[in-house]
Amino acid sequence: MTDCIFCKIAAKQIPTKAVYEDDDVIAFNDTNPAAPVHFLIVPKQHIATLADCNESHGALLSKMMLLAPKLAQEQGCGYAEAEGVGSGGFKTLFNTGPDGGQEVYHLHLHVIGGPRPWRGLR
Repeated sequence: MTDCIFCKIAAKQIPTKAVYEDDDVIAFNDTNPAAPVHFLIVPKQHIATLADCNESHGALLSKMMLLAPKLAQEQGCGYAEAEGVGSGGFKTLFNTGPDGGQEVYHLHLHVIGGPRPWRGLR
């Protein structure tokens, strides 16, 4: 995709400070954060939406979901179990399609967390 901003970021045509990168994905801070910690995990392969995924994307989706808590912890919003009550935490979100709030049509996972008052974000 020649006009996809996330493809351009993955191809290093648009510079960004990655919080993580490997052969399959890149993660970077959201430019319009909804919380103290808000980063995106973006596959380097162009896939427009979550609805466009199929069984062949299973390993990629799993990688993205398993990477989220690791990076959330590194960014300061991990989850810790203490006396049966958790502390900390984060939210993961895929926006899909216009009614799902998707603005960039390249699959991406939002990881949102950090100290509240962003609690009302749904």
